[in-house]
Amino acid sequence: MSDTQPTLYVTNQRGNWIRLRTLIALRWGAIIGQLAALIAAKHLYGLNLEFGLCYLVVGVSVIANVVAMFIFPESKRLTEVQNLAMVMFDLLQLGLLLYLTGGLHNPFSILIVGPVTVAAAALTLRSSILVGVTAILIVTLLSQYHLPLRTDQGFVLHIPVVFVFGTWAAISIATVFMGIYSRWIVTEMHAMSDALSATQMALSREQKLTDLGGVVAAAAHELGTPLATIKLTSAELIEDLDDFPEMQEDARLIRAQADRCRDILHSMGRAGKDDLHLRQAPLMAVIEEAAEPHQNRGKTVMITEGGTAPQPAILRRPEIIHGLRNLIQNAVDFARANVWIEATWDEGRVGIRIMDDGHGYPAHVLGRIGDPFIRRSTGLRDQRPGYEGMGLGLFIAKTLLERSGGELTFANGLDNSRDPKVPPRPSGAVVEVTWPRHVIDARDGANAVPLGPNERIEV
Repeated sequence: MSDTQPTLYVTNQRGNWIRLRTLIALRWGAIIGQLAALIAAKHLYGLNLEFGLCYLVVGVSVIANVVAMFIFPESKRLTEVQNLAMVMFDLLQLGLLLYLTGGLHNPFSILIVGPVTVAAAALTLRSSILVGVTAILIVTLLSQYHLPLRTDQGFVLHIPVVFVFGTWAAISIATVFMGIYSRWIVTEMHAMSDALSATQMALSREQKLTDLGGVVAAAAHELGTPLATIKLTSAELIEDLDDFPEMQEDARLIRAQADRCRDILHSMGRAGKDDLHLRQAPLMAVIEEAAEPHQNRGKTVMITEGGTAPQPAILRRPEIIHGLRNLIQNAVDFARANVWIEATWDEGRVGIRIMDDGHGYPAHVLGRIGDPFIRRSTGLRDQRPGYEGMGLGLFIAKTLLERSGGELTFANGLDNSRDPKVPPRPSGAVVEVTWPRHVIDARDGANAVPLGPNERIEV
Protein backbone atom coordinates (compact mmCIF):
# COMPACT_ATOMS: atom_id res chain seq x y z
CA MET A 1 0.00 0.00 0.00
CA SER A 2 1.36 3.40 -0.92
CA ASP A 3 2.02 5.78 1.92
CA THR A 4 1.94 8.93 -0.14
CA GLN A 5 0.49 11.85 1.76
CA PRO A 6 -2.92 13.07 0.59
CA THR A 7 -2.77 15.91 -1.86
CA LEU A 8 -4.45 19.01 -0.58
CA TYR A 9 -5.78 21.60 -2.99
CA VAL A 10 -6.10 24.92 -1.21
CA THR A 11 -7.26 28.10 -2.85
CA ASN A 12 -5.71 31.37 -1.83
CA GLN A 13 -8.82 33.32 -2.75
CA ARG A 14 -10.73 33.05 0.49
CA GLY A 15 -13.03 35.83 -0.63
CA ASN A 16 -14.81 33.35 -2.88
CA TRP A 17 -16.20 31.68 0.25
CA ILE A 18 -18.19 34.71 1.52
CA ARG A 19 -21.90 35.02 0.81
CA LEU A 20 -23.27 38.30 -0.47
CA ARG A 21 -25.97 38.23 2.22
CA THR A 22 -23.29 38.28 4.91
CA LEU A 23 -21.84 41.55 3.63
CA ILE A 24 -25.35 42.94 3.14
CA ALA A 25 -26.17 42.20 6.78
CA LEU A 26 -22.97 43.90 7.92
CA ARG A 27 -23.80 46.92 5.78
CA TRP A 28 -27.30 47.14 7.26
CA GLY A 29 -25.69 47.30 10.69
CA ALA A 30 -23.42 50.12 9.54
CA ILE A 31 -26.37 52.00 8.01
CA ILE A 32 -28.38 51.77 11.23
CA GLY A 33 -25.38 53.04 13.20
CA GLN A 34 -24.80 55.95 10.81
CA LEU A 35 -28.45 57.00 10.92
CA ALA A 36 -28.48 56.77 14.71
CA ALA A 37 -25.36 58.96 14.92
CA LEU A 38 -26.85 61.59 12.58
CA ILE A 39 -30.13 61.73 14.51
CA ALA A 40 -28.30 62.03 17.83
CA ALA A 41 -26.04 64.77 16.43
CA LYS A 42 -29.07 66.83 15.38
CA HIS A 43 -31.54 66.29 18.21
CA LEU A 44 -29.30 65.63 21.22
CA TYR A 45 -26.25 67.79 20.53
CA GLY A 46 -27.71 70.42 18.21
CA LEU A 47 -25.01 70.18 15.59
CA ASN A 48 -25.47 72.09 12.34
CA LEU A 49 -24.32 69.64 9.66
CA GLU A 50 -25.10 69.13 5.99
CA PHE A 51 -27.76 66.63 6.93
CA GLY A 52 -29.20 66.51 3.41
CA LEU A 53 -25.90 65.39 1.92
CA CYS A 54 -25.27 63.04 4.85
CA TYR A 55 -28.62 61.31 4.38
CA LEU A 56 -27.92 61.16 0.64
CA VAL A 57 -24.62 59.33 1.27
CA VAL A 58 -26.35 56.90 3.64
CA GLY A 59 -29.17 56.49 1.14
CA VAL A 60 -26.70 55.33 -1.51
CA SER A 61 -25.76 52.43 0.77
CA VAL A 62 -29.44 51.65 1.35
CA ILE A 63 -30.12 51.58 -2.39
CA ALA A 64 -27.07 49.39 -3.02
CA ASN A 65 -28.25 46.92 -0.38
CA VAL A 66 -31.83 46.78 -1.63
CA VAL A 67 -30.71 46.30 -5.24
CA ALA A 68 -28.30 43.52 -4.24
CA MET A 69 -31.01 41.75 -2.21
CA PHE A 70 -33.48 41.70 -5.10
CA ILE A 71 -31.07 40.97 -7.95
CA PHE A 72 -28.94 38.21 -6.47
CA PRO A 73 -30.09 34.97 -4.81
CA GLU A 74 -29.49 34.41 -1.10
CA SER A 75 -26.85 31.78 -1.82
CA LYS A 76 -24.79 34.09 -4.05
CA ARG A 77 -21.08 33.91 -3.24
CA LEU A 78 -18.93 36.77 -4.42
CA THR A 79 -15.69 36.47 -6.32
CA GLU A 80 -12.50 38.06 -5.04
CA VAL A 81 -12.99 41.12 -7.27
CA GLN A 82 -16.63 41.53 -6.23
CA ASN A 83 -15.73 41.30 -2.54
CA LEU A 84 -12.98 43.88 -3.03
CA ALA A 85 -15.48 46.16 -4.73
CA MET A 86 -17.92 45.80 -1.82
CA VAL A 87 -15.27 46.62 0.77
CA MET A 88 -13.95 49.57 -1.24
CA PHE A 89 -17.50 50.90 -1.62
CA ASP A 90 -18.04 50.79 2.16
CA LEU A 91 -14.66 52.40 2.77
CA LEU A 92 -15.29 55.28 0.35
CA GLN A 93 -18.84 55.77 1.64
CA LEU A 94 -17.56 56.04 5.20
CA GLY A 95 -14.79 58.42 4.10
CA LEU A 96 -17.30 60.69 2.34
CA LEU A 97 -19.57 60.69 5.38
CA LEU A 98 -16.65 61.64 7.61
CA TYR A 99 -15.76 64.44 5.19
CA LEU A 100 -19.25 65.89 5.70
CA THR A 101 -19.07 65.52 9.50
CA GLY A 102 -15.76 67.00 10.58
CA GLY A 103 -13.12 64.63 9.27
CA LEU A 104 -10.71 63.56 12.00
CA HIS A 105 -12.44 65.90 14.44
CA ASN A 106 -15.25 63.32 14.40
CA PRO A 107 -14.58 60.62 17.02
CA PHE A 108 -16.25 58.05 14.75
CA SER A 109 -13.31 58.35 12.33
CA ILE A 110 -11.77 55.30 14.03
CA LEU A 111 -14.43 53.16 12.30
CA ILE A 112 -12.44 53.42 9.08
CA VAL A 113 -10.33 50.56 10.46
CA GLY A 114 -13.35 48.21 10.12
CA PRO A 115 -13.21 47.62 6.33
CA VAL A 116 -9.46 47.11 6.58
CA THR A 117 -9.94 44.34 9.16
CA VAL A 118 -12.60 42.68 7.00
CA ALA A 119 -10.33 42.80 3.95
CA ALA A 120 -7.37 41.36 5.84
CA ALA A 121 -9.49 38.47 7.09
CA ALA A 122 -11.31 37.64 3.85
CA LEU A 123 -9.33 38.82 0.82
CA THR A 124 -5.97 38.07 -0.73
CA LEU A 125 -2.82 39.84 0.40
CA ARG A 126 -2.79 42.13 -2.64
CA SER A 127 -6.39 43.20 -2.09
CA SER A 128 -5.78 43.70 1.63
CA ILE A 129 -2.81 45.97 0.93
CA LEU A 130 -4.89 47.97 -1.55
CA VAL A 131 -7.66 48.50 1.01
CA GLY A 132 -5.15 49.43 3.73
CA VAL A 133 -3.36 51.98 1.53
CA THR A 134 -6.70 53.48 0.49
CA ALA A 135 -7.76 53.79 4.13
CA ILE A 136 -4.54 55.60 5.09
CA LEU A 137 -4.90 57.88 2.06
CA ILE A 138 -8.48 58.75 3.05
CA VAL A 139 -7.44 59.49 6.64
CA THR A 140 -4.61 61.69 5.40
CA LEU A 141 -6.98 63.70 3.19
CA LEU A 142 -9.56 63.97 5.98
CA SER A 143 -6.94 65.50 8.26
CA GLN A 144 -6.73 68.47 5.89
CA TYR A 145 -10.00 68.59 3.96
CA HIS A 146 -13.43 68.31 5.61
CA LEU A 147 -16.53 70.30 6.46
CA PRO A 148 -16.36 71.69 10.00
CA LEU A 149 -18.55 70.62 12.89
CA ARG A 150 -20.84 73.56 13.77
CA THR A 151 -23.39 74.07 16.49
CA ASP A 152 -26.74 75.79 16.01
CA GLN A 153 -25.12 78.96 17.44
CA GLY A 154 -22.43 78.87 14.75
CA PHE A 155 -19.53 77.75 16.94
CA VAL A 156 -17.01 75.50 15.22
CA LEU A 157 -16.08 72.37 17.19
CA HIS A 158 -12.51 71.30 16.62
CA ILE A 159 -9.64 69.74 18.50
CA PRO A 160 -6.08 71.07 18.65
CA VAL A 161 -3.79 70.34 15.71
CA VAL A 162 -1.59 68.09 17.81
CA PHE A 163 -4.60 65.88 18.61
CA VAL A 164 -5.58 65.82 14.93
CA PHE A 165 -2.10 64.57 14.12
CA GLY A 166 -2.36 62.07 16.97
CA THR A 167 -5.69 60.82 15.64
CA TRP A 168 -4.21 60.46 12.16
CA ALA A 169 -1.20 58.58 13.51
CA ALA A 170 -3.37 56.35 15.71
CA ILE A 171 -5.73 55.43 12.86
CA SER A 172 -2.84 54.82 10.45
CA ILE A 173 -1.03 52.61 12.95
CA ALA A 174 -4.26 50.80 13.83
CA THR A 175 -4.89 50.20 10.12
CA VAL A 176 -1.49 48.57 9.67
CA PHE A 177 -1.56 46.68 12.98
CA MET A 178 -5.12 45.38 12.69
CA GLY A 179 -4.53 44.41 9.07
CA ILE A 180 -1.40 42.43 9.90
CA TYR A 181 -2.90 40.96 13.08
CA SER A 182 -6.12 39.83 11.37
CA ARG A 183 -4.21 38.48 8.39
CA TRP A 184 -1.80 36.53 10.57
CA ILE A 185 -4.47 34.98 12.78
CA VAL A 186 -6.80 34.05 9.92
CA THR A 187 -3.95 32.60 7.83
CA GLU A 188 -2.89 30.40 10.73
CA MET A 189 -6.47 29.27 11.29
CA HIS A 190 -6.85 28.40 7.61
CA ALA A 191 -3.55 26.50 7.62
CA MET A 192 -4.66 24.50 10.64
CA SER A 193 -8.06 23.84 9.05
CA ASP A 194 -6.44 22.62 5.83
CA ALA A 195 -4.04 20.40 7.76
CA LEU A 196 -6.88 18.89 9.79
CA SER A 197 -8.75 18.23 6.55
CA ALA A 198 -5.70 16.39 5.22
CA THR A 199 -5.52 14.42 8.46
CA GLN A 200 -9.17 13.41 8.12
CA MET A 201 -8.54 12.39 4.51
CA ALA A 202 -5.62 10.20 5.56
CA LEU A 203 -7.61 8.57 8.35
CA SER A 204 -10.61 8.05 6.07
CA ARG A 205 -8.42 6.38 3.46
CA GLU A 206 -6.86 4.06 6.03
CA GLN A 207 -10.30 3.20 7.42
CA LYS A 208 -11.68 2.43 3.96
CA LEU A 209 -8.74 0.15 3.21
CA THR A 210 -9.26 -1.61 6.53
CA ASP A 211 -12.99 -2.03 5.87
CA LEU A 212 -12.32 -3.30 2.35
CA GLY A 213 -9.87 -5.83 3.72
CA GLY A 214 -12.51 -6.93 6.22
CA VAL A 215 -15.03 -7.56 3.47
CA VAL A 216 -12.47 -9.58 1.49
CA ALA A 217 -11.51 -11.59 4.57
CA ALA A 218 -15.16 -12.34 5.30
CA ALA A 219 -15.69 -13.43 1.68
CA ALA A 220 -12.64 -15.70 1.88
CA HIS A 221 -13.95 -17.22 5.10
CA GLU A 222 -17.47 -17.80 3.76
CA LEU A 223 -16.25 -19.21 0.43
CA GLY A 224 -13.70 -21.51 2.04
CA THR A 225 -16.12 -24.39 2.61
CA PRO A 226 -17.72 -24.33 -0.90
CA LEU A 227 -14.29 -24.19 -2.53
CA ALA A 228 -13.08 -27.10 -0.39
CA THR A 229 -16.17 -29.10 -1.42
CA ILE A 230 -15.55 -28.32 -5.10
CA LYS A 231 -11.93 -29.39 -4.77
CA LEU A 232 -12.85 -32.65 -3.00
CA THR A 233 -15.58 -33.49 -5.49
CA SER A 234 -13.33 -32.73 -8.46
CA ALA A 235 -10.61 -34.97 -6.99
CA GLU A 236 -13.10 -37.84 -6.72
CA LEU A 237 -14.25 -37.23 -10.31
CA ILE A 238 -10.66 -37.37 -11.51
CA GLU A 239 -10.30 -40.83 -9.98
CA ASP A 240 -13.65 -42.04 -11.37
CA LEU A 241 -13.08 -40.76 -14.89
CA ASP A 242 -10.00 -42.73 -15.84
CA ASP A 243 -11.88 -44.17 -18.80
CA PHE A 244 -13.00 -40.75 -19.98
CA PRO A 245 -9.83 -38.66 -20.50
CA GLU A 246 -11.61 -35.59 -21.87
CA MET A 247 -14.00 -35.38 -18.91
CA GLN A 248 -11.15 -36.14 -16.53
CA GLU A 249 -9.25 -33.16 -17.96
CA ASP A 250 -12.30 -30.96 -17.28
CA ALA A 251 -12.35 -32.18 -13.68
CA ARG A 252 -8.67 -31.33 -13.30
CA LEU A 253 -9.42 -27.85 -14.68
CA ILE A 254 -12.19 -27.43 -12.10
CA ARG A 255 -9.81 -28.39 -9.30
CA ALA A 256 -7.10 -26.03 -10.60
CA GLN A 257 -9.54 -23.14 -10.81
CA ALA A 258 -10.79 -23.83 -7.29
CA ASP A 259 -7.17 -23.69 -6.06
CA ARG A 260 -6.73 -20.42 -7.97
CA CYS A 261 -9.82 -18.90 -6.34
CA ARG A 262 -8.47 -19.93 -2.92
CA ASP A 263 -5.10 -18.30 -3.63
CA ILE A 264 -6.70 -15.09 -4.91
CA LEU A 265 -8.94 -14.77 -1.86
CA HIS A 266 -6.01 -15.53 0.42
CA SER A 267 -3.83 -12.82 -1.14
CA MET A 268 -6.65 -10.27 -1.16
CA GLY A 269 -7.60 -11.05 2.41
CA ARG A 270 -4.15 -10.65 3.95
CA ALA A 271 -5.14 -7.24 5.27
CA GLY A 272 -8.59 -8.35 6.38
CA LYS A 273 -9.48 -7.07 9.82
CA ASP A 274 -13.14 -7.88 10.28
CA ASP A 275 -12.47 -10.92 12.43
CA LEU A 276 -13.01 -10.00 16.08
CA HIS A 277 -9.68 -11.60 16.93
CA LEU A 278 -7.97 -9.30 14.44
CA ARG A 279 -9.39 -6.08 15.86
CA GLN A 280 -6.57 -6.46 18.34
CA ALA A 281 -2.98 -7.43 17.72
CA PRO A 282 0.26 -7.79 19.68
CA LEU A 283 2.20 -4.55 19.90
CA MET A 284 5.09 -5.87 17.81
CA ALA A 285 2.70 -7.07 15.08
CA VAL A 286 1.22 -3.58 14.79
CA ILE A 287 4.70 -2.04 14.57
CA GLU A 288 5.76 -4.53 11.89
CA GLU A 289 2.60 -3.79 9.89
CA ALA A 290 3.27 -0.04 10.09
CA ALA A 291 6.91 -0.51 9.03
CA GLU A 292 6.24 -3.02 6.24
CA PRO A 293 5.93 -0.50 3.33
CA HIS A 294 9.37 0.95 4.21
CA GLN A 295 11.31 -2.28 4.82
CA ASN A 296 12.69 -2.46 1.27
CA ARG A 297 13.59 1.15 0.54
CA GLY A 298 17.35 0.80 0.78
CA LYS A 299 17.60 1.44 4.54
CA THR A 300 17.92 -1.12 7.32
CA VAL A 301 14.93 -1.01 9.67
CA MET A 302 15.61 -2.78 12.97
CA ILE A 303 12.75 -3.50 15.37
CA THR A 304 13.52 -4.44 18.98
CA GLU A 305 11.38 -5.02 22.03
CA GLY A 306 11.75 -4.95 25.78
CA GLY A 307 9.31 -4.86 28.64
CA THR A 308 8.89 -5.73 32.28
CA ALA A 309 5.49 -7.33 31.71
CA PRO A 310 3.89 -9.63 29.12
CA GLN A 311 3.67 -8.05 25.68
CA PRO A 312 0.39 -6.14 25.39
CA ALA A 313 -2.19 -6.73 22.72
CA ILE A 314 -3.31 -3.28 21.60
CA LEU A 315 -6.27 -1.94 19.66
CA ARG A 316 -5.55 -2.17 15.97
CA ARG A 317 -6.83 1.26 15.05
CA PRO A 318 -6.24 2.86 11.63
CA GLU A 319 -5.01 6.10 13.25
CA ILE A 320 -2.31 4.25 15.20
CA ILE A 321 -1.02 2.37 12.16
CA HIS A 322 -1.13 5.38 9.84
CA GLY A 323 0.48 7.66 12.42
CA LEU A 324 3.33 5.23 13.12
CA ARG A 325 3.78 4.66 9.39
CA ASN A 326 4.23 8.39 8.81
CA LEU A 327 6.86 8.60 11.55
CA ILE A 328 8.72 5.59 10.16
CA GLN A 329 8.55 7.04 6.66
CA ASN A 330 10.09 10.28 7.89
CA ALA A 331 12.90 8.36 9.62
CA VAL A 332 13.62 6.27 6.51
CA ASP A 333 13.57 9.39 4.32
CA PHE A 334 16.29 11.13 6.35
CA ALA A 335 18.31 8.20 7.65
CA ARG A 336 21.81 7.66 6.37
CA ALA A 337 21.56 3.86 6.44
CA ASN A 338 19.72 2.65 9.55
CA VAL A 339 16.45 3.13 11.40
CA TRP A 340 15.79 1.75 14.87
CA ILE A 341 12.32 1.10 16.29
CA GLU A 342 12.23 0.22 19.97
CA ALA A 343 9.08 -0.91 21.76
CA THR A 344 8.93 -0.87 25.56
CA TRP A 345 6.12 -1.51 28.00
CA ASP A 346 5.32 -2.13 31.62
CA GLU A 347 2.18 -2.40 33.73
CA GLY A 348 1.33 1.27 33.30
CA ARG A 349 2.58 2.47 29.92
CA VAL A 350 3.42 1.49 26.36
CA GLY A 351 6.10 3.32 24.42
CA ILE A 352 7.54 3.27 20.89
CA ARG A 353 10.78 5.08 20.03
CA ILE A 354 11.76 5.66 16.38
CA MET A 355 15.36 6.72 15.71
CA ASP A 356 17.65 7.13 12.71
CA ASP A 357 21.28 7.90 11.97
CA GLY A 358 20.61 10.99 9.85
CA HIS A 359 21.36 14.62 10.57
CA GLY A 360 18.47 14.99 12.99
CA TYR A 361 16.00 17.84 13.20
CA PRO A 362 17.36 21.35 12.62
CA ALA A 363 17.70 22.99 16.03
CA HIS A 364 15.66 26.04 15.06
CA VAL A 365 12.57 23.97 14.13
CA LEU A 366 12.55 21.51 17.02
CA GLY A 367 10.02 23.58 18.93
CA ARG A 368 7.74 23.83 15.89
CA ILE A 369 7.66 20.17 14.88
CA GLY A 370 4.08 19.01 14.68
CA ASP A 371 2.79 22.29 13.27
CA PRO A 372 1.40 22.06 9.73
CA PHE A 373 3.30 23.27 6.67
CA ILE A 374 6.81 23.70 8.10
CA ARG A 375 8.67 24.05 4.82
CA ARG A 376 10.62 27.24 4.58
CA SER A 377 14.11 27.88 5.87
CA THR A 378 14.39 24.53 7.63
CA GLY A 379 17.49 23.29 5.87
CA LEU A 380 15.79 20.01 4.98
CA ARG A 381 16.11 20.37 1.22
CA ASP A 382 19.89 20.14 1.52
CA GLN A 383 19.56 16.83 3.35
CA ARG A 384 17.09 15.36 0.92
CA PRO A 385 16.93 17.07 -2.53
CA GLY A 386 13.43 17.35 -3.89
CA TYR A 387 11.83 16.97 -0.47
CA GLU A 388 8.75 19.15 -0.28
CA GLY A 389 8.53 19.57 3.47
CA MET A 390 7.97 17.47 6.57
CA GLY A 391 5.35 19.64 8.24
CA LEU A 392 2.15 18.06 6.97
CA GLY A 393 3.27 14.43 7.36
CA LEU A 394 4.42 14.89 10.95
CA PHE A 395 1.33 16.97 11.74
CA ILE A 396 -0.89 14.14 10.50
CA ALA A 397 1.08 11.59 12.53
CA LYS A 398 1.00 13.74 15.66
CA THR A 399 -2.71 14.48 15.34
CA LEU A 400 -3.70 10.85 14.72
CA LEU A 401 -1.55 9.42 17.50
CA GLU A 402 -2.69 12.05 20.00
CA ARG A 403 -6.27 11.22 19.02
CA SER A 404 -5.55 7.62 20.06
CA GLY A 405 -4.39 8.85 23.48
CA GLY A 406 -0.64 9.00 22.82
CA GLU A 407 1.86 11.70 23.67
CA LEU A 408 4.72 12.56 21.27
CA THR A 409 8.13 14.03 21.98
CA PHE A 410 10.71 15.02 19.34
CA ALA A 411 14.44 15.26 19.96
CA ASN A 412 17.86 14.67 18.41
CA GLY A 413 20.40 11.99 19.22
CA LEU A 414 23.42 12.88 21.35
CA ASP A 415 26.03 12.03 18.74
CA ASN A 416 25.97 13.09 15.11
CA SER A 417 29.48 11.90 14.30
CA ARG A 418 30.14 10.17 10.99
CA ASP A 419 33.26 8.27 12.06
CA PRO A 420 33.31 5.07 9.95
CA LYS A 421 35.05 3.26 12.80
CA VAL A 422 32.10 3.83 15.13
CA PRO A 423 29.35 1.18 14.83
CA PRO A 424 26.01 2.47 13.54
CA ARG A 425 23.91 3.89 16.34
CA PRO A 426 20.90 6.17 16.74
CA SER A 427 22.32 9.65 16.34
CA GLY A 428 19.78 11.56 14.28
CA ALA A 429 16.10 12.31 14.84
CA VAL A 430 14.31 10.68 17.76
CA VAL A 431 10.53 10.42 18.09
CA GLU A 432 8.91 8.77 21.09
CA VAL A 433 5.23 7.92 21.38
CA THR A 434 3.87 7.00 24.80
CA TRP A 435 0.41 5.77 25.76
CA PRO A 436 -1.04 4.98 29.16
CA ARG A 437 -1.48 1.22 28.89
CA HIS A 438 -5.16 1.25 29.77
CA VAL A 439 -5.89 3.54 26.79
CA ILE A 440 -4.85 1.09 24.06
CA ASP A 441 -4.82 -2.26 25.87
CA ALA A 442 -7.20 -4.53 23.95
CA ARG A 443 -7.48 -7.28 26.58
CA ASP A 444 -8.04 -5.53 29.88
CA GLY A 445 -10.10 -2.58 30.98
CA ALA A 446 -12.73 -0.55 29.19
CA ASN A 447 -11.13 -1.05 25.74
CA ALA A 448 -11.07 -4.85 25.89
CA VAL A 449 -12.23 -6.31 22.58
CA PRO A 450 -15.11 -8.77 23.17
CA LEU A 451 -14.58 -12.21 21.70
CA GLY A 452 -17.35 -14.23 20.13
CA PRO A 453 -18.91 -15.00 16.76
CA ASN A 454 -18.07 -12.51 14.03
CA GLU A 455 -20.87 -10.16 13.04
CA ARG A 456 -22.38 -10.35 9.59
CA ILE A 457 -21.08 -7.73 7.19
CA GLU A 458 -23.81 -5.78 5.44
CA VAL A 459 -22.72 -4.71 1.96
